[in-house]
Amino acid sequence: MRIIPAELADVLILSPDMHKDHRGFFVETWRDAWGGLIRLDAPFIQDNHVRSEQRGVVRGLHFQKPPHAQAKLIWVTRGAVFDALVDLRKGSPTYGRSFSLVLSEENALRLLVPKGFAHGYMTLEEGTEAHYKVNAYYKPDHDAGIRWDDPALGIAWPDITPVLSEKDAALPLFADVISPFLYAA
Repeated sequence: MRIIPAELADVLILSPDMHKDHRGFFVETWRDAWGGLIRLDAPFIQDNHVRSEQRGVVRGLHFQKPPHAQAKLIWVTRGAVFDALVDLRKGSPTYGRSFSLVLSEENALRLLVPKGFAHGYMTLEEGTEAHYKVNAYYKPDHDAGIRWDDPALGIAWPDITPVLSEKDAALPLFADVISPFLYAA
């Protein structure tokens, strides 16, 4: 597995070794030893699987406030997503900046979203399935988010009609969110 630093502080792209032949492929999706390589401060404790039936489904930009903030490792096993995140850590050298990339079944990339980042994606294909690991349980009273298409974030979302939940459509702008994260190197 290769670990590739992204343009935002502490964000990593993992490119696993994929073994392909005429039968298909084999890839390790997670190995505990990788937790130390990616500076994970707590082990992953839950795996999630999500399917989006339509092209253009937007999920996010979500985060959990401390003390229940989550680090997340996400990848796509069917279809593709345009994945985006925003650094919410005041004092971070990349505070307020965004980063995006395409995750797909074809490229098999994984994205490490550290604690203190808002995260979301838009599906690029019908029937897209994503998997992600988290290192803290979901706590509804600590759930928060920012508006996915806030122009201040500079995210170049695909030109696809978005399919949003009521919750995501009502999220506030970045400027209206008081960041609950203080960056500690």
